[in-house]
Amino acid sequence: MGLDVRVTVHDVAPLLPSIAELRDHCRALAMLDAILSPDWEMRHHSFDAAWDTGEEMASLRNGSGDEYAIVFSAAGAFVRGFDHESPVSPYGSEDHEPWPGVVDEVPEAFRPYVEEPAFCDEDGVPVATVCLWRGAGDDAWRHGSVDLPEGREDADGASYLFSLLTDRSPEAFRAFAEDYYEVPVDLDAVRHVHALRPLTPEVVARLNPEVRLEALAEDLAGIGYPRDAA
Repeated sequence: MGLDVRVTVHDVAPLLPSIAELRDHCRALAMLDAILSPDWEMRHHSFDAAWDTGEEMASLRNGSGDEYAIVFSAAGAFVRGFDHESPVSPYGSEDHEPWPGVVDEVPEAFRPYVEEPAFCDEDGVPVATVCLWRGAGDDAWRHGSVDLPEGREDADGASYLFSLLTDRSPEAFRAFAEDYYEVPVDLDAVRHVHALRPLTPEVVARLNPEVRLEALAEDLAGIGYPRDAA
C-alpha cells in the first residue's frame, strides 16, 4: 500500500484479516525473521505463544522506536501500535496523554492491555498512536472515534506499522526482508513458511545457509510454529 493518499487506522482496519488468519500470519512472520536473524535483538517480528496464561503476543520492533503488539486471547485480539514520529504521539502534548479517541473506547474485555505495564511508559502512559480490537465473536476490526490531524498521509502510523499485515503476500515480505536484512531472499521458501508448512533443512538453508534446522528448536517452540502439519 503506497502513501500517495491519506491512510490511517480508518483505512487499515477493513484490510486486516480474521483473528485466526492474523495469528497464523504473525507466526509465519516471526519464523521467517528467526531464520533470517539468529540474533533475537535484531529481529523485526516476534511471536510469543506463551506470553501469559491463555495469551499469545505478536510484536514488531524496528530499532528506531516504532513498534506494535498484538495480544491474542479468548476475548479476541487487541492491537497497539506506536509510531514515534506520529503527530498523535502522547509525547507531543504537554500532559503526555494518549491522543483523544485512540484508547478511550477500548472495550472492558481489552482494557487490561491498555494499562499493561509492558505497553506503557514508566509513568503509566499508554505508548500508543493507534489501537484496534476485535472480539472473538465480532465480524470486523474496530477502533475509536479518533479525529486525526491533517498534514500527514499516515498520521497515526497505521499504514507503516501494519503494512505486512494488510499486504500479506510472500512478495511483500521478500521486499521488506531484502531491504531490512540486505540479503537476497528466496521467494519459494517464504511461501513455504507463509503456508505454515513444517520446516525442512532445505527450506531453512534457502533462507539462511548459516542456520541449521536443529538450531531453531527453541524458536519453533516459542512461536508455536507447526512441526508436523499446519
